[in-house]
Formats: sequence, structure tokens, C-alpha cells
Amino acid sequence: MRWVRDYQPEPEKNTLFRRALIITLGGNILLAASKGIAASLSGSAALFADAANSISDVAYSLLMVLGLWMAQRPPDLSHPQGHSRFEPLVGLMVTLSMAFAGYQAARNSITRLIEGGSTIELGLPVVVLLVAAGVKAGMYIAIRNIGKKVNSPTLATTAADNLSDVLTSAAAFLGIIGTTVWPLLDPIAGMLVAVWIFRAVFNAGRENLKFLTGAGASEELRKQIVDVAESVPGVVRVHHTMTDYVGPKLMVDLHINVDGAMTLSEAHLISDEVIQRLQQLPDVDRAYVHIEPDGWDD
Repeated sequence: MRWVRDYQPEPEKNTLFRRALIITLGGNILLAASKGIAASLSGSAALFADAANSISDVAYSLLMVLGLWMAQRPPDLSHPQGHSRFEPLVGLMVTLSMAFAGYQAARNSITRLIEGGSTIELGLPVVVLLVAAGVKAGMYIAIRNIGKKVNSPTLATTAADNLSDVLTSAAAFLGIIGTTVWPLLDPIAGMLVAVWIFRAVFNAGRENLKFLTGAGASEELRKQIVDVAESVPGVVRVHHTMTDYVGPKLMVDLHINVDGAMTLSEAHLISDEVIQRLQQLPDVDRAYVHIEPDGWDD
């Protein structure tokens, strides 16, 4: 008797995850340190906001290491369907870390705004922000490409955060440059950074909650699933479909009608073919097919 689901190791996928973790952790530690030093020396609210964001990035990078390691563990008796739900859970932790960074950025910017702002000397802050934007742009491209290859919601969230960091660094850059004309532009830029962070938090949180709470497939994907099943020779029609996300991929429960006069062996072969074709869809992790004679809708 089988107590856990079938599991096939994926060494290439694990290698890609490790590469993504090294890029994310290494890049974020470097940027957090450089921005923190520059913010302390310059007193820029916009740069402080960007530094707070980078520090939160380091925190979520460490969470990613633990969470993705858990998600890649094979099924066992405690988790017979696998550990894939740990991945969107990590993605949700990433959004919480981003939210804290947004709060810190907003609080510091409001304080500086009330104090009237100040003119920021150009030089180190500008150089740091330009370098940071370039590094984050490279990280965004690398993590986005890896995330697509492994179909990872956590890496998709991380890539989105990297892109938002490019934009927040640009906002901080403009704010610092603008202080030579109007000192309040620096804390205003810090507030814009905070708003952008909160926007990214909302989008990433919504996406990961979908995976974590067992949301169903989109209407378009449900139709695709039915079309694939009905394309198998011997399938008369599909009369029941249920999908839900178990982690970043779908579990599909399908009821198909076949000719009631065929043998059990013939019906079983049809069921296996439906399962095989469905599992070739990138969003489908596994499928369960129930066979019923044509005319039965139970």
C-alpha cells in the first residue's frame, strides 16, 4: 500500500534554486551594507528608506533559504502530498518583510518632512543609488528567468521586489538631486518609495495567498484542462472538474465519461493517458481521474 505520493528528484531544478538563493542573498547583503553606510553619512531620508528596504531584503533572503529547502523535500508520512506549500508560505513572509520596510521608510520620511527636510550633498548617495539600481536590475532579470524555469511563486515575488527596488532607487536618486532646489523633495521621494513598496506588498501577498489557501484555476486554464482531457481518444466528455492549488501548482480532480461497454483495462488506459497529458501542462502538478459510463453524471 502506498502512503505517500510518487516523487521524482529534480536535480536541475534544485541547482537553479541554489543559484537564485546565492544571487539574492549575496546581492542584498552587499546593497544593504552600502546603502546603510551612505544613508548614515548623508542623512538622506530617501536613501534611508531605500536602505531599510534592502535590509528587509536580507531578512527575506534568509527566509528563502529555509523555506525553499523545506519546499524541495520529498513527500513523507507527515506530508504525503509533498512540502510544496512551504514555498508560497515563504513568499508570504517575504511580503511581510517588505511591508515592514515600507513602514520604516514612511515613518522616517514623515519625520523628515515635519522637520522641514534638508539639502543633501551630492556625491556618495548618488553613486550608491546608481550602482544599486544597476545591481537590482541585473538581479531582477536573473531571478525572473530562473523563476519562470522552475515555476516558483517565491522567486516571482522576489523578482517583483527587485524590480520595485530599481524604481525606489530611482525615486530616491531624483529626491536627492531635487534637494538642491527644494529640501522637501528628499522626504517626499522617501514617501513615494514607501508607497511603491506597499503596492508591491499588496500584489505579492494576493498572489501567494492564492497558492496557500487552495484557490482554483482561472476560467481559461479550466477550459484548457477540459480540452486536453477530451482530446484523448475514448473520452466522450468531461462532466466534472475541480482544481485547487497545492503550493504553486494545481491538483486536478476530473470525472470523465467513456463507453460503458469497454473493458476495465481499456478504461484504465484512457485514464492513464488523460493524467499523462494533463501533467504536461506547466501549472498542473498531479491529476486524479474518475471514470464513469457515458450517461452517468454522479
